[in-house]
Amino acid sequence: MEPRQTAPAVARNRDAILAVLRGILPQTGLVLEIASGTGEHAVHFAKNFPDLTFQPSDPDPFARKNIAAWIAAENLKNVAPPLALDASAPDWPIARADALLCINMVHISPWAATLGLFAQARRLLPAGAPLYLYGAYKRGGAHTAPSNVAFDNWLRAQNPEFGVRDLEALVETAAQHGFGPPEIIEMPANNLSLIFRAPCQAAQNPV
Repeated sequence: MEPRQTAPAVARNRDAILAVLRGILPQTGLVLEIASGTGEHAVHFAKNFPDLTFQPSDPDPFARKNIAAWIAAENLKNVAPPLALDASAPDWPIARADALLCINMVHISPWAATLGLFAQARRLLPAGAPLYLYGAYKRGGAHTAPSNVAFDNWLRAQNPEFGVRDLEALVETAAQHGFGPPEIIEMPANNLSLIFRAPCQAAQNPV
C-alpha cells in the first residue's frame, strides 16, 4: 500500500485556506491542528510558515502513520510527530498552543468532538489567539447550497451522529466557553472559514 495517502479535497482547498491563515496566524509559535487526517494540510502550511511549528493530531492510528510518512517524505523540521488526540476527550496530551486549526472535522464527527474542541481551545490558547474552523455549515437552519444538502444526507447515512451543523449552534457553543462571534469568510464550494478569538483568562469560565 502507498504509505502516503491523499485526500482530493486538500488539493482543492489548501491554498484558499492558506490565504486566510496568512492573515491570522502568529509569526512564531506552535500551531495545533485537530483531526489532521492525511496530514497534507499540516505539511502544506508548514512549508509556507517556516517560522511556525505545526503539531498535527488525529485519533486514528492509520492517519497518524500517514501523517508521519508525509512529514518524513517532505523532510520538514517544523512539523512535530502526530499526537494521538480525540477532540471529545476530557484531557488532551498538550499543554498550550498559539493557534488552533480544525479543518473539516465538525461535520464528520459526533457533536461531542465539537464540544471538546471549544472546551480545550479555551484552556490551550492565550487571549486573542485564533481558533480556525473550516467546513460546510447551515445558516439560519437552512443549507446554503443543494450540494450541501446531498453532502449532509451522505454524512448522516455514514453515521447518524455526523452531519452539516447549524452555524448558530456552533456560535452558541463557542459563547459558552467565552469566545465571541467569529469572523466569517465565504470560501469556495459553499464552505466557510470561521475565525474565533480566545478570550482572556478572566473571561474563560463557561456561562
